[in-house]
Amino acid sequence: MDAGCWRRRLITCAAVLGWAGLGIQLYLIFFARLSVGASLLGGLVSFFSYFTILTNTLVATVLTCAVTARESVARRWFLQPWVSSGIAVSIVVVGLAYSLLLRHLWHPEGWQFIADELLHDVMPLLFLGYWWLCVAKGTLRLWHLPVWLIYPLVYFIYALLRGHLLGAYAYPFIDVAVLGYPQVLVNAGGILVGFVGIGLVVIGLDRWQAVRS
Repeated sequence: MDAGCWRRRLITCAAVLGWAGLGIQLYLIFFARLSVGASLLGGLVSFFSYFTILTNTLVATVLTCAVTARESVARRWFLQPWVSSGIAVSIVVVGLAYSLLLRHLWHPEGWQFIADELLHDVMPLLFLGYWWLCVAKGTLRLWHLPVWLIYPLVYFIYALLRGHLLGAYAYPFIDVAVLGYPQVLVNAGGILVGFVGIGLVVIGLDRWQAVRS
């Protein structure tokens, strides 16, 4: 079996793990809501209100596109190096932010532990490996960084608006009701700085690997 076939199989396994993590988490949300007679539609909206879920969905989509032979506009879009690289930056932020800000707040067990590990630890590492080994290098430029920032900024605005309307915020570090807007903006600013720093590292590694090869 040649290296290309092995690579394809590994990417397929990574994609399956990505969708599995998302599927388990969605099931757990639906099960919890059914237990209290709450709306499943509300559970679906809640599911897609987390930056972790949205970013893991993008990760699983890229990995799926990478092993799909059928050409499409979506496949070409997601497999563009600058798009895949921006998603790589976002999933690294997911993993680091969870480890630094959220992991100590709870101790999941059972299926929740499995979903938690897949979404916050396993997939960031797997997608970073995919980016390093499979995404073409040498095309990233500094102007890509502000384009990548659109995604987390739009999410932040959405999360604040949703939290204000529903009285429930997706993450404790953006809970305006508890922390107030000044502290929330400071917290968001810190994460933004981290995003920029990771983005610069990714661009630097892209250039370094292009020169090296």
